[in-house]
Amino acid sequence: MLRILKKIVLGLVALVVLVLVVGAVWEQVERRAAARRFPPQGTLVDIGGRKIQLDCRGTGSPTVVLIHGLDTGGALSWSAVHDSIASTTRTCAYSRAGIMWSDPTPAFTPAGMAEDLHAALNAAGEKAPFVLVGHSLGGPISLIYTKRYGDQVAGLVMVDASHPDQFARFKTLGISTENIALKAIKVAASLSWTGVVRAFAGEGKPMPNQPLEAARAQGAWTPRSIRGAMTEMNALDTILAEASTARDLGDRPLVVLTAMKPLSAEERKALGVTDDQAGKQKQMWLEMHQEETRWSTAGRQVIVPDASHYIQFDRPDIVISAVADVVTAVRAGVR
Repeated sequence: MLRILKKIVLGLVALVVLVLVVGAVWEQVERRAAARRFPPQGTLVDIGGRKIQLDCRGTGSPTVVLIHGLDTGGALSWSAVHDSIASTTRTCAYSRAGIMWSDPTPAFTPAGMAEDLHAALNAAGEKAPFVLVGHSLGGPISLIYTKRYGDQVAGLVMVDASHPDQFARFKTLGISTENIALKAIKVAASLSWTGVVRAFAGEGKPMPNQPLEAARAQGAWTPRSIRGAMTEMNALDTILAEASTARDLGDRPLVVLTAMKPLSAEERKALGVTDDQAGKQKQMWLEMHQEETRWSTAGRQVIVPDASHYIQFDRPDIVISAVADVVTAVRAGVR
C-alpha cells in the first residue's frame, strides 16, 4: 500500500512539474508575441542602461505629464484622455520601471521614481514648465517630483490621488491593507512566469471609454507588468512617507478630483469592508482630499459623484477640463 501511495505522490509531483514547465514555455512564447503585436507607444528612452517608455504628443507649453497609479496599464491608463489633452498642449504619458514596455529597476526607491521620470523627460528633450497629472499613487509621485524638481513644476492635477496618511487613517476604521484583492495580486505576481496570470486575465476587458486596442495591449503585457506593480505595492509605506514630506505646493495652480461613487458589493467584498466601513471610508477620503486642496494657496476641489477611482475612464471630460484649467492658469502666469 505504501508503495502505491509513493507512486501516486511521485506521479502527481511529475504532473505538476510538467504543467509548470509547459506553462512557463507558453508564457515566454506569448510575451514574444505581445512584443510583436503591441510594440511600445511613443519611444523607449535610455536613462543610463535602462529604458523608460515615454509617449509624448501634441505641441505647446506647458507640457502636461501624465503619471499613472499603482496598476499594470502604465501610459495606457491615460488612453481615454491623452489625445484630447494633446490637442491643446504637449502631453506626455509614460510607464514606470517594470511596467508595460519599461525596463525594471535594479534598486527601487521612492526618490528613484521621480528620478526616472526626470531622466526620461530630460533625455527625450522635453522642456519645462510641466503640469503634473497624477492618478492614485501618481499623486504622491507628483509630490515627490515637485519636492526634488520644483523649479520645473508649474501646476498639478490630482486624479483621485492617494493621501500620505491614508492607511493610518483607514486603520482607525478597522480597515486593513491586507485585503483579499491584495493577497490575490501578490500570489499572481509570484506565479506570473508560469502563465497562470495570462490564462486568467485573458485579453483584457476595456474600462469605460478605453480604446479596445489599449485594453488588449495592457492584457497582453500584464503578466510582465504585475511584478513591477508588486514592487511598488511592497514599497507603499516608504513611498507615502516620502510624499508626506512634500505637501507644500506653494501657490501653484492645483485641482483635486475626488471620486465619490459608492463601492459596489463586489468591490466591498474584495476590499474586505462592511457597508458601514465603506461609507465612513468614502467620507474620510473626501476629507483627505480637502486637505490636499489646501496644500496650495491656489487649490480647488472637484467632487465627481458618478465616477469610480478611475475618473479618467468614467468621466474623461472632467479630467480633460481640470487639466485645461491648470494649463490656462499657468499660461496666464497665475501663481
